[in-house]
Amino acid sequence: MSETAGEGRYIYSVVKADIESNLGDVGIENSNVYLVPNRDIAAVVHSCVAEPYTTHDDEKAKEWVLEHSYVIDCATNRFGTVLPISFDVIVAGDDDVVKDWLEDNYDFLKDELERVKDKAEYSVLIFCDEGQMADRIVSGNPELLKLKENIETMPKGTAYLYRRKFELKTKKELSEQVFKLAKDFSAEIRELVDSIKIEKKVSLVPEKYRGKMLVAALTCLVHHDRVEVLGNLLEEIDKREGLSVRFTGPWAPFSFVQLKDT
Repeated sequence: MSETAGEGRYIYSVVKADIESNLGDVGIENSNVYLVPNRDIAAVVHSCVAEPYTTHDDEKAKEWVLEHSYVIDCATNRFGTVLPISFDVIVAGDDDVVKDWLEDNYDFLKDELERVKDKAEYSVLIFCDEGQMADRIVSGNPELLKLKENIETMPKGTAYLYRRKFELKTKKELSEQVFKLAKDFSAEIRELVDSIKIEKKVSLVPEKYRGKMLVAALTCLVHHDRVEVLGNLLEEIDKREGLSVRFTGPWAPFSFVQLKDT
């Protein structure tokens, strides 16, 4: 095995393919992207210096990540579901080193490719209008409704104390209602997907949904045949008063592929 000092291979993904193939100059910084095959699987790579991609320019870093994702999309369109590799994974050495890595991890990589075959990752965010839901809770709760009516006729000082009590009780009822909705929706969605992850927080909420309360944030691995059914369910949820659904994808199954130990 030959190895040139400083030589490396940037790995984008692993695909099911047994031939050498060139995807063109579609990689990071217009790098030429090609396949390094071993048996019936292959790594999607470009040749580079064996050192990380680093920059102090945030826009440049974002551009690299987008270019990385673009290559994965190209590979998916050409070879079907892929095993995506996270940004900036570089092995020191030439194509032979990549082939050795594929051979050493062949059984695991082949099993993972089979597990995610014909499946993709989707994001489901369900929001509610907090004000609308609180109003419905109050109108359907005789105790809260009566308390609200009584507050309107109370002296200012007394009304302040009881208004605080009303707000706390309404907030508690709202929290319980949102928890129940999240549990019910997650159970319905779970029946339609291969795997599901419940996200505790969302890093970026689109402008359209800001100001709304997050009910559930789910990342799902979905077979191609089930996407339409899932979409229909989410459309029905979105039609319910006070609820909004953001359904996005398909993406490569980053959240459901574990390659850290390979």
